[in-house]
Amino acid sequence: MGNSPARTPDTFTFSQQLRHQFGGLALVAIEPAAPWERVIDLQFAHRPGEAALWHLYVEVMGNYSNVILTNQDNLIVTAAHQVSAQQSRVRPIQTGQPYELPPSLTDPIPTLEESQARWQERLSLIPGALRRNLLKCYRGLSSALVIGMIEAAGLEPDQSTDNLSPEQWQHLFQRWQDWLRMLTHQQFQPGWLPQGYTVLGWNAERSEKTVQVLLNRYYTEQLNQQDFVQLRHQISQKLSNVLKKLYVKDKDFQTRLEQSHDADRYREQADLLMAYLHEWQPGLKQITLSDFVTTEPVHIPLDPEKNAVQNAQALYKRHQKLKRSRLALEPLLAEVQADINYLEHIEVAIAQLDQYHTPDDWVSLAEIREELIQQNYMDDPDQRYRHSGSAETTNFLRDRTPSGFEVLIGRNNRQNDQLTFRLAGDYDLWFHTQEIPGSHVLLRIEPGAVPELADLQFTADLAAYYSRARQSDQAPVVYTEPKLVYKPRGAKPGMVVYKQERVIWGKPAQVRERLQPL
Repeated sequence: MGNSPARTPDTFTFSQQLRHQFGGLALVAIEPAAPWERVIDLQFAHRPGEAALWHLYVEVMGNYSNVILTNQDNLIVTAAHQVSAQQSRVRPIQTGQPYELPPSLTDPIPTLEESQARWQERLSLIPGALRRNLLKCYRGLSSALVIGMIEAAGLEPDQSTDNLSPEQWQHLFQRWQDWLRMLTHQQFQPGWLPQGYTVLGWNAERSEKTVQVLLNRYYTEQLNQQDFVQLRHQISQKLSNVLKKLYVKDKDFQTRLEQSHDADRYREQADLLMAYLHEWQPGLKQITLSDFVTTEPVHIPLDPEKNAVQNAQALYKRHQKLKRSRLALEPLLAEVQADINYLEHIEVAIAQLDQYHTPDDWVSLAEIREELIQQNYMDDPDQRYRHSGSAETTNFLRDRTPSGFEVLIGRNNRQNDQLTFRLAGDYDLWFHTQEIPGSHVLLRIEPGAVPELADLQFTADLAAYYSRARQSDQAPVVYTEPKLVYKPRGAKPGMVVYKQERVIWGKPAQVRERLQPL
């Protein structure tokens, strides 16, 4: 009926208790607690035909929904949500107390045998909004069902029963009976609504094969959406924290490197001091000498406790120290800037995955998490991603140029590398924003075909849109043959160099306008 549940640790204490109690048992019965009551009794025993050892009561009541486990003596063993006497004097739910069903419903039961006149009389006895009167006058109805029924009849949920014409009453009663017939014959029409799903077919935008397929897809999407939001937040927070530290390092290295550029000045001062030893006098704190080349005055600070030679030696030592510092700082600065460039590329990929639309979005985000773990930017406590292979993916973003050429866009660094170094053919063209983090974009060209300028511009617009320059009016985009794109030795995923490139100005606004209605 559906996909297997994910094999992830369950931290919910209640579900852990259920696993413990139901180990080795079978679900032997599913019974409603009462007609038209949304309480189901799931019964567990060693084998079918035996008396139930455990009862799991599932109460579906909006904000008051609950799941309660009782033993065969009907004593509450545990509950998803315990309710104290202070919270509810009518029906507290506490471990060790006898389980009591919700108060019995006294409203009439919906039935096909009821005439329209009697049904209309119930609803219009006390004038009020259609939605409220339907919920109050009959048992077993939900707000979603009532709203769908009213809208399917072409009415408004808050429309007053006083304002309905005979035809409108007839249309609403017809929908009422359609619903009851579906329940009686179990002939449902599962379909999708803009805000969710329906099993009655009313106002559905598209149908689904079975109720099971619909529910499996709906709740899978809901779980994926939840996981997507959590994972995106986790990755974004990690990227933000790491980049902040790298920016501080970069600034510190830049400052120290600028200071090291003064090394030659200290050597020149030492040379001047040694050349003009006769100018030095004991106790001087500063001496002014003429530069060898420009003859401009040079002011040299001195230590009055040292003689001229000792001051010169101190300046030579400082020159050597700063020179060594520069040699050490340059590779460190290059490494930090490479890390910043790499993580800014990932930031662009995360920014593009701003909302969950399809399972491909979640997969692309999970690939980014896996990459960050493999690059040691994120921890992997379960060691699930450390040695996972780089499985090929095909869920690139896709588009078509005005002439019909296919365009593929990488959604993360793994896809960028696969697109550039595995998928690209000899006749294709590779696009990327110039010195701006962004996706690799591939224009697929069949042998003998020649793209027009409009195709190149279209692809350049896409490359600019799927980059950090998305909100700009225009951005420089380079394009070249895939064989002229290289990955330097030791480079991180998605990082490449290229040559013999040509530049075209991409206009991301063109893509924004085209995708806006979607």
